[in-house]
Amino acid sequence: MYSVLRRLLFCLSPERAHHVSLALISLLEKVGLSFLIAPSIPDKPRTVMGIEFPNPVGLAAGLDKDAKHINGLAALGFGFIEVGTVTPLPQPGNPQPRLFRLPEAQAIINRMGFNNLGLEHLIEQVKSSGFKGVLGINIGKNKDTPAERAVDDYLLGLRGVYPHASYITVNLSSPNTPGLRDLQFGEPLVALLAALKKEQLSLAQSHGKYVPMAVKIAPDMAEEDIRNVAEVFVEQGIDGVIATNTTIARDAVTGLKHGDEMGGLSGGPVRESSTRVIRILADALQGRLPIIGVGGISDGASAAEKMAAGAALVQVYTGFIYQGPVLIAEAAAAIAQYEAS
Repeated sequence: MYSVLRRLLFCLSPERAHHVSLALISLLEKVGLSFLIAPSIPDKPRTVMGIEFPNPVGLAAGLDKDAKHINGLAALGFGFIEVGTVTPLPQPGNPQPRLFRLPEAQAIINRMGFNNLGLEHLIEQVKSSGFKGVLGINIGKNKDTPAERAVDDYLLGLRGVYPHASYITVNLSSPNTPGLRDLQFGEPLVALLAALKKEQLSLAQSHGKYVPMAVKIAPDMAEEDIRNVAEVFVEQGIDGVIATNTTIARDAVTGLKHGDEMGGLSGGPVRESSTRVIRILADALQGRLPIIGVGGISDGASAAEKMAAGAALVQVYTGFIYQGPVLIAEAAAAIAQYEAS
């Protein structure tokens, strides 16, 4: 059924199709018909970052930026949902068009620019959803906030979402907010994470619960930089790392329609670079903190590949858009088979 829906949806502009798809997913859940597009997925629980995940396949941030469709998405079988990226203040993002399909490469280029309705709106959506599953909330900084004050935005985000999240992701790796990726390196990274860690521990005491914090990194980092940030994460007491965000590389899509659009490239072309980062991280970390693998997962084999490289969980996004909910079941089954072998 999804293949039929996809043909219809792909007749729409990518951003319009995005909103229509999410509305349909939520509608099916509300009327109890999610099973029409979602295969049954057996529980395969595991504990990561101190959280029990019912299965290892999650939804990456970016699809449901404002947390409007949590229950509908969860009904498709995801083991966990990550919403956002949310910024303290609402912002419109970049001008349209800003989302492009590259079907020949099973890829998407986006330059959305953290378009979202802001922290207060997201919190209200999460509260009204009543969702009881594993929920990650991805936080970022507003575009107009200068880099030297980025920590203020991240602290606002951390404080706001802390009571409502199973875990919190610090997004330092989107290529669509000027200067954001510079926060992944050196003293800016250490200073930011130290401030966030201090606040996390304070919030844990005041709320009577510890909410883990992960950092999402880019796939375009040199090996030395990957190993350096791994050590920083350990030293600062970060609870997990999400590898990876979209890439700014274009080698794999040269000559394709929309292949030269500005923004982050996701899907098939990022599979290899994401897995490379996971493998280097796993070697550098030696189990000291878990890795969530994301990037180019389009079938069961690519999901199991992430686990073999060192991931403890995986997330999907672009592959889900192209393959539909069947990808969740295929990925979960392939991971189960890999772990049993």
